[in-house]
Amino acid sequence: MSQTPVYLDNNATTRIAPEVVEAMVPFLTEYWGNPSSAYSFGHDVAQHLETARAKVAALINADPREIVFTSCGTESNNSAIHSALVTQPEKRHVLTTAVEHSANIKFGDFLQKHGYDVTYLPVESDGSLDLHLLEKSLRPDTAIASVMCANNESGVLFPIEEVAAICRSKNLLFHTDAVQAPGKLKMDVKELGMDFLSLSAHKLHAPKGIGLLYVKRRTKYHPYIIGGGQERGRRGGTENAPYIIGFGRAAELALATLHDENTRVRALRDRLENDILSGIEGTSRNGAKEPRLPNTTNIAFEGVEAEGILLLLDQAGICASSGSACTTGSLDPSHVLLAMGSSAARARGSVRFSLGIYNTEGEVDYVIKHLPAIIGTLRANAPGVETGASSAIAMEPRV
Repeated sequence: MSQTPVYLDNNATTRIAPEVVEAMVPFLTEYWGNPSSAYSFGHDVAQHLETARAKVAALINADPREIVFTSCGTESNNSAIHSALVTQPEKRHVLTTAVEHSANIKFGDFLQKHGYDVTYLPVESDGSLDLHLLEKSLRPDTAIASVMCANNESGVLFPIEEVAAICRSKNLLFHTDAVQAPGKLKMDVKELGMDFLSLSAHKLHAPKGIGLLYVKRRTKYHPYIIGGGQERGRRGGTENAPYIIGFGRAAELALATLHDENTRVRALRDRLENDILSGIEGTSRNGAKEPRLPNTTNIAFEGVEAEGILLLLDQAGICASSGSACTTGSLDPSHVLLAMGSSAARARGSVRFSLGIYNTEGEVDYVIKHLPAIIGTLRANAPGVETGASSAIAMEPRV
């Protein structure tokens, strides 16, 4: 495909911003010293890393000393839960939700196999969380509650400030996976009150392979990766200097584009969603309309499977997804939609569109123009329907 695709899968990953690439290049070509070295060639790099640390701290209104750089959101999630269990060996219970990212779900499954008790809190049919049930599910032996800020598939927001307050009232640790939030939601750890928070840079126009874990000051922490004592002894391994620099620049840009995400991008999402729901029969939204991420819509298409929709969208140069990229290849329907009470058939016929700051009106027009024909083709070729319709979708120039 020669044309740049219409990319509507920004919850999976984002295009690296040109400004981020520009900031990174010198640390790949000129300033490549080891930041842990004693000589100035390495020490100078270390100073730039501390500047980047201050930038990502500002994104969530944290103290730079509370930032631990990791490789990704998955490592950050695992690290927070692991630390809570290691520093409180008498506590053997973890509470999370049934709609978390697989980083939590599968780590919870691992813990259960090793004798820990894990509660996967159910959600309502619109994807929302029952705070009363959450409070009732916390126990004296609960080491940590881990509840995501925003769901990566439905976009539904959880009331993490209230969850943090409940955990604080019971004197137990609270972690939130906030990977989908930066640049879309204002994040202030001082106001929200969590003990741990995870971010991943590739969700905000920086490279894959760098993330962070916020560790609130005076919170006991045991490193997940043990090595040379980097990150103030909280995460071993030579610092990934170019990517940390890129993360810092991306954090600056995320703060600057917060208004655009919540106005222009939200309007594009709403137009796409409304046109699909009104223009294609047998469609409905998965999850609450609000509160929701400003860029995300998840649509169920009756009588077709997402696999076919995505294949024909791809032929038309449109990128979307049927759920988390981290579970692509699985034959199982989305665990998020099943937890919301969807049937397996509905879950398998659902597609997530997640927009970003680089999307345009013309791209939304293009999707709205081609999607009805794609759904019509698939429905016409469904088992039991006699038709000679072709599954090929013609490409046209895009604005």
